[in-house]
Amino acid sequence: MPNMKIFSGSSHQDLSQKIADRLGLELGKVVTKKFSNQETCVEIGEGVRGEDVYIVQSGCGEISDNLMELLIMINACKIASASRVTAVIPCFPYARQDKKEKSPAPISAKLVADMLRVEGADRIITVDLQASQIQGFFDVPVDNLYAAPAVLQWIRESVSEWRDCTIVSPDAGGAKTVASIADRLNVHFAPVHRGRKKADEVDRVVLVGDVKDRVAILVDDMADTCGTICLAADKLLSAGDSRVYAVLTHGILSGPAISRINSACFEAVVVTNTIPQEDKTKHCSKIQVIDISAILAEAIRRTHNGESVSCLFSHVPLFIYLFILIFIYFMMNSNLYWVGIGLGGHAGGLSTRGLEETSLALAWRMGSSSARRMGVLICKEDGGPHL
Repeated sequence: MPNMKIFSGSSHQDLSQKIADRLGLELGKVVTKKFSNQETCVEIGEGVRGEDVYIVQSGCGEISDNLMELLIMINACKIASASRVTAVIPCFPYARQDKKEKSPAPISAKLVADMLRVEGADRIITVDLQASQIQGFFDVPVDNLYAAPAVLQWIRESVSEWRDCTIVSPDAGGAKTVASIADRLNVHFAPVHRGRKKADEVDRVVLVGDVKDRVAILVDDMADTCGTICLAADKLLSAGDSRVYAVLTHGILSGPAISRINSACFEAVVVTNTIPQEDKTKHCSKIQVIDISAILAEAIRRTHNGESVSCLFSHVPLFIYLFILIFIYFMMNSNLYWVGIGLGGHAGGLSTRGLEETSLALAWRMGSSSARRMGVLICKEDGGPHL
């Protein structure tokens, strides 16, 4: 893609590489090091003048150091005359500190937003914010992507009895999002009320609803020490559930999390790769990882091309997808020169702007492992389909 560069911070280089591969780009050259006094030093190894720059850095590992590294990289690109700098933050740091629990107390998520703005970030791309109102902390556009398409696909492919399951929300704050997943699957929904001793420790859970003789799937945006989901799993099993799964967007899994999962009654604990999970999967066979690089890569491509990002997650009736697939099949077998079709806007109407407007949901339904290939497919008489 012309005038576009992707750089990776040190927090999650594997995810950054997957995003770049899906976009057909090479990761930009960047050197990160620390001085003897632990100061962070970043050197951008290539020119970015007039470029649309994307910096991928997740809020994990040494969170404060990685955040500082991201801020330095943004500043380096801005003073090197990059035309636009977008911070791609799959797991937003300090997201749980989004309000004052007591006084005096900081709102650290707002502080992070202010620092990103001051350093010159022109746009933020993130995944499943802990609280949607964090978007209001910014004076620049924020694209809060959802892992729901990947979650839905995993449930349909990996849980044989998914049509007779119950989707459970272990957190009242995320009940609306989890309920929408249950609606998409047309299955039962049950919330869990939890009581906390302190911010990262849960002492009791109360299940609302009947889940007897069903498969339960706990869905949450984040799990740190896993106290909530383990207590919820025990509660579901005692209430008569046959099997219990957990699906989490951000699997922080710190402290006693791994030992708790190993001793809990889960069939599987599924997390996305917004945070590196290689070390955790070695110590816990129940952990499975969903790759969401396709969602991030498509969001970056659409942002670069000035296309809609929100329509990635619009629910379009299945018959429209079937019509489009049939239309594509006949067009690819004709001698016509065509640029493609797309899904324009939330209503799912047809347009002639090309396959660049085809939603990522179509790629999921087609089972494509490389959603970026739904981008600029062109057919010609002499060349056939090519990228």
